Amino acid sequence: MRLIHQLVAVLAFATAPHAALAASDPDAPARVIVLGVDHAAQLVAENDRPGLLAAFIERVAPDAICVERAPEPFARGDMYEFTYEIQDVALPYAHAHRIAVCPFDWEPSHGDQMLGWGLDLSTPPEVRKPEGFQGFLSFPQPKKLQRTLFSADDRSTLAEIEHWIATPAPEASRDLSRRMYLYRTFMQARRIAEAARQRPGQTLLVVVGEFHKYEIEAILAGYPWVRVVQPSSIGTPTAQQAERATTRAQRVAIASFNLLGAQADTGNVDWEWVGRELDALERERRDAETALLRTRYESLTGRIDDAVAATRYRDIAADADAARRFTWDGVRDRSRVDSYFDPFGNLRIDQRARLEQARVLHALDKHEEAEALLDGLRGELTPRQARQLDAYWLRMLEAPAANREPTKE
Repeated sequence: MRLIHQLVAVLAFATAPHAALAASDPDAPARVIVLGVDHAAQLVAENDRPGLLAAFIERVAPDAICVERAPEPFARGDMYEFTYEIQDVALPYAHAHRIAVCPFDWEPSHGDQMLGWGLDLSTPPEVRKPEGFQGFLSFPQPKKLQRTLFSADDRSTLAEIEHWIATPAPEASRDLSRRMYLYRTFMQARRIAEAARQRPGQTLLVVVGEFHKYEIEAILAGYPWVRVVQPSSIGTPTAQQAERATTRAQRVAIASFNLLGAQADTGNVDWEWVGRELDALERERRDAETALLRTRYESLTGRIDDAVAATRYRDIAADADAARRFTWDGVRDRSRVDSYFDPFGNLRIDQRARLEQARVLHALDKHEEAEALLDGLRGELTPRQARQLDAYWLRMLEAPAANREPTKE
């Protein structure tokens, strides 16, 4: 009998949306804007940059911001590590302007993840892969640098993923990811619909991975208390508005992602834009952090040679101001040495300066000096961090040198 009661309750919930509208004003549907994003691509594409997103939120003036995280981990302050646009742009804006936040994601339990895939999707391996799933995040495709704030509004850009969504795997036993995507996206849409039902006449901005955008919108179309509005219809903020909305932490994030992380190894960097962000940082304040980022920038672009870079890194490491963390580093787990995009992301500024000094000394065939610097670093880290440092250092030595932009001077 209890099972029958539970089944009736589930069926009532499934058919409730249209009936529930009677409790609110049918003439005041919630306005829902689904902004499809490419997670963290704001850090490589100038026309999709963090300040532009912040300025867009200001232009929308939402009553609530819905973010892609399940309610339970969100309540613990646990975010996906790669959703830069959420924890470093949308949530700080919401907090500063006292805007309600609606977490809406869904994910399978740990047990279901182990049963289905044999691993926990949220736990990176002890040593991350260079790229790909559970590897370091980078954007090697040149087209990523051309991304705009409203790229996802052009549905043709998502043709490949939509084909995957609609096409079952040849073997049913290998179709879990696609089926889970469909279920997950449906549950995302239901949570957004419920948030909208509770806010008749208000505006909700949904920030979600672009692959989910059109499925969510199709599902929301079935609820009369929701009016879906395309982000591009609101318009792109001006360059001046984006500039005013840009924070120092966002500029450091742009520089760090492109210069210190896996992105630098791809050579797919908008060097002129990154240079302008460094200029802006230095106009505001010059310190050990900007000195390190500038040195790395000039080294990667061929403006200085390795000998000059080694001297600069040595001086930065000796600066008392360098004995601190970067303004932004993207690190989620402080027990590790890495971040989601940078093998050495959890090092302090002085420690990173010594690592970069060791890198260029090695390139100069000064291997003993480089190894001495690494020995010093190992002694300042936990055993786990030291093991990861060694693994990533060895990988770096075995990899081809980063592509460099020719000097334009």
